[in-house]
Amino acid sequence: MKKFSSKQKVKIEQSQAPPGKEYKMIPTPVFDDKKIKGSGKLKNKVAFITGGDSGIGKATAILFAKEGATIVIVYLNEHKDAKDTKKIIEEEYGQNCLLISGDIGKEKFCLQAISETIKKYKKIDILVNNAGIQYEQKKLGAISSKQLQKTFETNLYAQFWLSREALKYIPKGGAIINTTSITAYRGSYHLMDYAATKGAIVSFTRSLSANLADKGIRVNAVAPGPIWTPLIVSSFDPKKVSEFGKNTPMKRAGQPLEVATCFLFLACDDSSYMTGQVLHPNGGEIING
Repeated sequence: MKKFSSKQKVKIEQSQAPPGKEYKMIPTPVFDDKKIKGSGKLKNKVAFITGGDSGIGKATAILFAKEGATIVIVYLNEHKDAKDTKKIIEEEYGQNCLLISGDIGKEKFCLQAISETIKKYKKIDILVNNAGIQYEQKKLGAISSKQLQKTFETNLYAQFWLSREALKYIPKGGAIINTTSITAYRGSYHLMDYAATKGAIVSFTRSLSANLADKGIRVNAVAPGPIWTPLIVSSFDPKKVSEFGKNTPMKRAGQPLEVATCFLFLACDDSSYMTGQVLHPNGGEIING
């Protein structure tokens, strides 16, 4: 595993318009370690990953491909990031990669994305519900109904829609992995609606895992702490971005690659006796749950 240290703080003031573009970030997030070789843990699997164009989703898509999986990346409109990720998956790791662009906050698109995947690959073995949005607001009164609805549709409703549709095709032994957040456990005074969706995702994960246990489909989640992704530079003011992650016990933001390994563990047979659980790559903050 690539070694990281507190010297790798962000330090640079920068900002972007949502949803953010990874190729414009300084420094570029670490999404792969070419020294690590795959061992076929996901050979012949089809993995459907939302937000797989950049950040945690990109690192997960590349790691899954390295382990032998065919990859479907669903993303909004960050076409350069998506094409760059597809190129790595296909040219460096020799796996097929399908790009599907659209808004997962719309039920119709979610159903279309699953349909397109099945038409091309006939199955989905691993569903990674990763994409999400956040808008910083320091007062509850500043959160409009429109923002609230959009945040819930993208972060939570999409996970319901995609899981419900994908379950028609996920076989026994398949896995669903949801991205929640450290904010689900400790809250966030300036991301109240976002934190609410992430808390709901934890409950959804636990409930769905119990519902599907008899079917042999495992459902788990990952709750990242501060990770250096496009979501950050497109959410906060430049000064906050430059100090991002320094309040963790490890004194730095995490890298997408450091979270992708959690998704791989939950996707493969290494975690065959785990369902309804949440992993916490968060730089050392102690979280109950």
